[in-house]
Amino acid sequence: MPNESDYHYRFIPVEPRHLNMISDWLAEPHVAKWWGEDPEDEMASIVEHLDSVSVEPFIIMLGDEAIGYLQTYDPHLEDDHPYQDQPTGTLGLDQFIGEPDLIGKGHGARLLDEFVSLLFEEGVPRVIVDPDPANEQAIKAYKKAGFIAFDTRTSIYGPALLMARDNPELWPDETRIQ
Repeated sequence: MPNESDYHYRFIPVEPRHLNMISDWLAEPHVAKWWGEDPEDEMASIVEHLDSVSVEPFIIMLGDEAIGYLQTYDPHLEDDHPYQDQPTGTLGLDQFIGEPDLIGKGHGARLLDEFVSLLFEEGVPRVIVDPDPANEQAIKAYKKAGFIAFDTRTSIYGPALLMARDNPELWPDETRIQ
């Protein structure tokens, strides 16, 4: 995992000028494998998120270089979302590193930890992720970033391993996901 003093991540809101870059990332084999075989469908969804009240899309920056995409979503603001059983205020998170040469170098766990810490500072009580159970690399990164698996579900995208990280300031030890 990269030394935290070696890297500084920033998260900037997605703007229309970023869409071609995101589209290129979605076509990368390491992204397409988990984000859908049709990058155009995924792009259409991301474009919709630019004006969404339930989803906030971000570009992941490493220093001054754009390296990936991240989005948060509030399952309580989406009709019939399968994760509405989570505590009020919970945010879901989806992300990918778009640059192939940065895969497997510890960036995923590090940037997730940094982003979730920012959400906790804003008062978010829980952050959830739902990787495909076969996506061992993502699950490993989520575990390194402090997420704990607590359920397996089937979403509209297929099987999902539901993982959570609870805000330690808002959850007593005995009620936190263990």
